[in-house]
Amino acid sequence: MNSAAVLNVSKLCLGTMTFGEQNSYEDAREQLNFARESGINFFDVAEMYPVPQRAESQGKSEIYLGRWLKEAQVSRERVLVATKATGPSGQMTWIRGGPTSLDSKNIEQAIDGSLKRLGCDYIDLYQLHWPDRYVPMFGDIDYDPTASYAPVPIEEQLEALSRAKEAGKIIHVGVSNETAYGVMEFCRLADSKSPLPRIVSIQNAYNLLCRTFDSTLAECCHHHHVRLLAYSPLAMGLLSGKYLTPERGPKDARLNLYRGRYAEAESRYSFSKPNCIPAVTVRLNSKSPNNSSRKYAEQGYIC
Repeated sequence: MNSAAVLNVSKLCLGTMTFGEQNSYEDAREQLNFARESGINFFDVAEMYPVPQRAESQGKSEIYLGRWLKEAQVSRERVLVATKATGPSGQMTWIRGGPTSLDSKNIEQAIDGSLKRLGCDYIDLYQLHWPDRYVPMFGDIDYDPTASYAPVPIEEQLEALSRAKEAGKIIHVGVSNETAYGVMEFCRLADSKSPLPRIVSIQNAYNLLCRTFDSTLAECCHHHHVRLLAYSPLAMGLLSGKYLTPERGPKDARLNLYRGRYAEAESRYSFSKPNCIPAVTVRLNSKSPNNSSRKYAEQGYIC
């Protein structure tokens, strides 16, 4: 068994969503070196990164991380590399010709593409970036059954991931932007149809302004031993306070630099609306984690 399978990872994970768009490789290298010197050995990239996504920059986050691992002569067995397969999208036609779905063929292509860009023999944690079925995502909270479409069966996805594990291409499997229903289905199928791999993690947004995980997902993940990888812990920078000014923050801050291009900032935090900043202040003054959610968050990881 690969030693990475039993690697103890840092509590913090360095996310790389802006690597290749808002910064250069030199900037990324400085951040990666600082993270490593600070004890972080957990790094998360994605096939579609950086964001905002463009054909010209797609895959650069993986390329930057792979280049750094090689140039810094980082022992591969001492770091955990996580990446993600892009879900179905009608806009990102430059990724696998669509990507039209997350079926077995597309998952295989996505894994091979990520391995090539990373320059690695294997991926420690391979995640499905979002479901291949209709679910409310990136700030939407209301489920509309009329928006459903024929999904790729979760069993087919797990079978593809199982083959990748058997080939030594991936070690662990996770999901992202998932729902309690999705987590339950992934776990049920893995438990009932061996040797399908069991998901070990879910990477969803979690911060003081986004607490949707605290209800049904927290219960589901607790009972099925699925760890939370909390992305956007500062709510895309809103919780840093840098946007709480009359000027609404520095001009080169990403939500200003790419205004309107971060769907999550608009749908989840209503950043472009005039009342966004006052609303954030009110919510911060009225919300604090309860004991149970705080306890669960401390058992997870922060990306």
